[in-house]
Amino acid sequence: MAGRQRLAALAAVAVLASGLTGCGGGDDAADTPSGSPTSASAPSTSATPTGPAKPTDRSPHGVLLSAELAAQTARRAKVSYRLGADAGSGSLFWAPKTALQIKRSTPAEAEQLIVVDTVAYQGGDAATAARNGGKHWERFTVPPGPDGHKEVPYAGLIDQLNPVEALAAATADGVDPTFVGEEKYEDSAVEHYRVTTTAEKYAAAQTQLSQARRDGLRAALALGGSLSLTVDLWLNDKDQLVRLQRTGTGDSGRADDSVLYSDFAGPLLSAQAPAETDTVDTGVRTISPLAR
Repeated sequence: MAGRQRLAALAAVAVLASGLTGCGGGDDAADTPSGSPTSASAPSTSATPTGPAKPTDRSPHGVLLSAELAAQTARRAKVSYRLGADAGSGSLFWAPKTALQIKRSTPAEAEQLIVVDTVAYQGGDAATAARNGGKHWERFTVPPGPDGHKEVPYAGLIDQLNPVEALAAATADGVDPTFVGEEKYEDSAVEHYRVTTTAEKYAAAQTQLSQARRDGLRAALALGGSLSLTVDLWLNDKDQLVRLQRTGTGDSGRADDSVLYSDFAGPLLSAQAPAETDTVDTGVRTISPLAR
């Protein structure tokens, strides 16, 4: 495959991406999700690691480092997911701030969910309007963490969808990725990689997250008491992650999650807060770290 022979081009991409991550102000402002209720000076709650990955070769480990760098640079993508009994699709931003806008395709408390930094909105359906005097959206925050910083609502869901986190786990110390082969995905050829790890190691690789979020991620990935976790990753010819699958079998069940990614860095992606006139403020809510 042509993508496996472009070592020189990869070096140029790494230099360019390093320059992008070193820039300030203008790029971040342009990528901030619309409708953000926080000021530009608020601390970032993004789950993107500090500093870009450094791909060095076209070994499986080097290719996955390149994919991690591509995801860090993209900052956003469309997602379509199935996590246990929960499924949905929409837009995900992982930098410079966290944002998510999805519509669920399975029964849930609310049809739609929007997270913009540290504020969440759910509803968008007739049932929500019926219990709120005609207003279709409920706005809420979650209690601050032990260190006093504001937490991101539905962080448990976001951490399971974030492609940077999946790739950080696949390139962590002690993890030995393998190249499975070239496959057909939709109308394109993709490269399939696989790593065998554990929920503990997967969560531990997320050094940019708080301990509470790492604990929640580990618990979410260890459903069924799984001790071993297989992570399959499919990359396109730009080293972009287009499909992620995590499987594991434990004493009481089986974990089987799937996430599809498209439109990396798409200029039209958005996570828009609903109109204030169609929103009711419900205050502070406690959300399980496993919430999906």
